[in-house]
Amino acid sequence: MAKVAIVTGGTKGIGLAVIKRLLNSGYQVHNLDIEPSEYGIFHQCDVSDVTAVRSCINIIYEQSQRIDVLVSNAGKHLSANIQSTDEQTLDALFALNVKGAYAAVQSVLPSMKAQNNGVIILVASDQALIGKQNSFAYNLTKHALASMAKTTALDYASFNIRANAVCPGTIETPLFHNAIDAYCKKSGANKAEIVAEEANLQPLNRLGQADEVAALVSFLASDDASFITGSLQSIDGGYTAQ
Repeated sequence: MAKVAIVTGGTKGIGLAVIKRLLNSGYQVHNLDIEPSEYGIFHQCDVSDVTAVRSCINIIYEQSQRIDVLVSNAGKHLSANIQSTDEQTLDALFALNVKGAYAAVQSVLPSMKAQNNGVIILVASDQALIGKQNSFAYNLTKHALASMAKTTALDYASFNIRANAVCPGTIETPLFHNAIDAYCKKSGANKAEIVAEEANLQPLNRLGQADEVAALVSFLASDDASFITGSLQSIDGGYTAQ
């Protein structure tokens, strides 16, 4: 019987790359997203809706009778300082980036406990490790995911459940391009110049790629990472080492 993996936000970017990796490793992969995808088994789900996430995962468990891996990847970016972030905007970002992950983790734990085995991987950010300007709410949510990984790892280690957070730096994904496009529209900057500047900020002098993050996620999901839990795994071209 194939192992079962759930990926939230798996239709684009890092999530899509993760799904492709897990499929190639023989997993049955379920994708919870609002936009459909031809990869994996698609479940239309607004991950910011806790009830919807719980319902989807319960259906997956009823059909598969096991859940081996959760990759909580769904999220969105916001560029704004604290004065520019109203309560409604903060609530919306927190609902997707944090409460969506909370609902997914909470929902897979009963099956993983029953199996006495499971892997939970939260896709955080380099901003789970450092502060950045003009990133109040986004940074807040990513620090929350780091905390969630650590506490979950400690609380469920006795059930052989591992939890880790992956902390990507600047990765060339649709999310990245959307953020750059929004900045250029607001500022009038040249996109090619901004992308080149972003690449030059990295010690390796390039942007990361989604498949590189997916390779790390795939490793953490595997038995080769069986002694890794409660960790924050940087994959940022050396950015946070500076």
